[in-house]
Amino acid sequence: MRLRNKPGAADEIKAHPHIVIPNPKEMRGKWASFFRNQNPIHIEVGTGKGRFVSEMAKAHPDINYIGVELQTSVIVMALEKVKQANVPNLCLLNEDVENLLDFFEEKELERVYINFTDPWPKNRHEKRRLTYRGFLDKYHVLIGDGGEIHLKTDNEGLFEYSLNSFSGYGCRLKNITFDLHNSSFEGNIMTEYEEKFSSQGLKIFRCEAILPQK
Repeated sequence: MRLRNKPGAADEIKAHPHIVIPNPKEMRGKWASFFRNQNPIHIEVGTGKGRFVSEMAKAHPDINYIGVELQTSVIVMALEKVKQANVPNLCLLNEDVENLLDFFEEKELERVYINFTDPWPKNRHEKRRLTYRGFLDKYHVLIGDGGEIHLKTDNEGLFEYSLNSFSGYGCRLKNITFDLHNSSFEGNIMTEYEEKFSSQGLKIFRCEAILPQK
């Protein structure tokens, strides 16, 4: 679905350079200095309207969070949530996840969250899926051996594809559930899409992938 431009979004983003970082390439290898601590850094790729990453930052002040979202009309809504959360351990990047290696140094991160990403169901679009091997290679550079990828989706086809992709990459899988909201998993923080889909009775799929030694 094509998103409409949100009037004033670009100006609002420019007015908050301490939240939506304007030149993330200049921050590569320097994120600890930006956050002024040595705490672990977790990123959410495709952060959408920002509910998840904002709530995670509030719940875990000892972890630094970065939300990455390409769509300007969407990230401006995430910006509002970050402002409301008023937490120092969170910022946003209005960038394409394809370019993650330009923004972060090798092993600078510890965890990647992928929540309700576009499933790209057609075979010819496989390389666009955020759990495709090409993306796993990028994540591996950034979070290293033993780093974690946490996936949530309402799309069973993408979930099964991702389980196979993770396994084929050599990941160890844990906390796999095909019905998150009827599972024993604790501490779940919902995204906007998750709340919408679960209220419609749809199942939410979740897993954690531990990257192998390379």
